[in-house]
Amino acid sequence: MFRIGIGFDAHSLLEGYPLVIGGVRIPHTKGLLGHSDADVLVHAVMDAILGALALGDIGEHFPDTEDEFEGADSLELLSRVQKMIEERAYCCENLDSIIIAEKPKLKTYLLDMRKNLASVLKINMDQLSVKATTTEHMGFTGREEGIAAQAAVLLRSKN
Repeated sequence: MFRIGIGFDAHSLLEGYPLVIGGVRIPHTKGLLGHSDADVLVHAVMDAILGALALGDIGEHFPDTEDEFEGADSLELLSRVQKMIEERAYCCENLDSIIIAEKPKLKTYLLDMRKNLASVLKINMDQLSVKATTTEHMGFTGREEGIAAQAAVLLRSKN
């Protein structure tokens, strides 16, 4: 049996915050505002997985009203979601994702993001993709007000 999930996340870009995407700290004049580390890519991946498992979304599992998750490392939260996959006897077969940002340019960081995700999800690099695009200066990402990410995941039953 297969299950498909999609995820989306977006956060505002502000001065004085670190920029962490896919578990990679990226030098930039602005960072993402959020209760955790605001890692839009990892949040979109978690939502895709939780959706595929019919378990709601990250806000239900890691609410921004809980002090426990303030400043949390999103890769650590993803490892909890990975355990949910395993507890239900599934595995991640494929993950496709895209980051939407005008700046900074992300090409040189994509491989490290893929490595981070593959490690936590316990899959091979050829089972996942991380891409980046711009919106050609349109919308909130184009005006450099924020960064967004989308992810699609295919889970396979081990039974």
